[in-house]
Amino acid sequence: MAEVAYERRGPVAIVTMNRPEYRNAQNSAMTYALDDAFTRAVSDDDVKVIVLAGAGKHFSAGHDIGSPGRDADVSFDRRAVTWWDHVGASGADQRFARESEVYLGMCRRWRELPKPTIASVQGACIAGALMLAWVCDLIVASDDAFFADPVVRMGIPGVEYFAHPWVLGPRAAKEVLFTGERFSAEQALAWGMLNRVVPRAELESETLALAAKIAEMPRFGLALAKKAVNQAEDLMGLHSGMDSVFGLHHLAHSHNAETTGDSLAGQDARSMRSPGA
Repeated sequence: MAEVAYERRGPVAIVTMNRPEYRNAQNSAMTYALDDAFTRAVSDDDVKVIVLAGAGKHFSAGHDIGSPGRDADVSFDRRAVTWWDHVGASGADQRFARESEVYLGMCRRWRELPKPTIASVQGACIAGALMLAWVCDLIVASDDAFFADPVVRMGIPGVEYFAHPWVLGPRAAKEVLFTGERFSAEQALAWGMLNRVVPRAELESETLALAAKIAEMPRFGLALAKKAVNQAEDLMGLHSGMDSVFGLHHLAHSHNAETTGDSLAGQDARSMRSPGA
């Protein structure tokens, strides 16, 4: 089964993460398949808007840190950053190279897609899944969606694409990180992280209706408007702030490896679940 499904409905491309049996946990195969799908949508002149969705009950449980399909040791074609391959490297060299490519690098690449993107989120959207939702221009969530970034349990200051202060505000960002607890779609909407919250049964139709409305606008105008807002966000420190926190992120990985022998501090998918998840 393909890790990512691609469908076009008129001017809208629907890119769907397709590992529902593992709550759409993101291995590298999925990451590169997402990149291929986004590239396909950008290259198709008939596509005006891209929707990112997750098959099954959950949008995504985040990075794959324990499924049978975990492939952290596998090499893929590098395209997001100019850096050597992580395979064959060791220690911080290996982790930094891999995460620069498949985590921070890919997310930055997707944030800059010239076509509007909408994340359609249901169920769990945890840790690395926040990164996928946050790089999208708009987020529509079902009323059963919940969110969390619990990686401080690993001693890590947040996921690699550290947009927390910009999408949540500083105080909400600290609460989310300090507690590791999940927060609801209603809370995310109140914090300004979401555009809309809709009933679960209406998530697809509401997302596609919004996409169709956006698709009525001229393609180049949409691309310029997106670039304008992204540039303003970067002037507010998003890009440079993310660079600085990426260094802290890898300091934490290295500290864990030195003190516990495991860069994830012994945590796994089960221990990282938020209460009630």
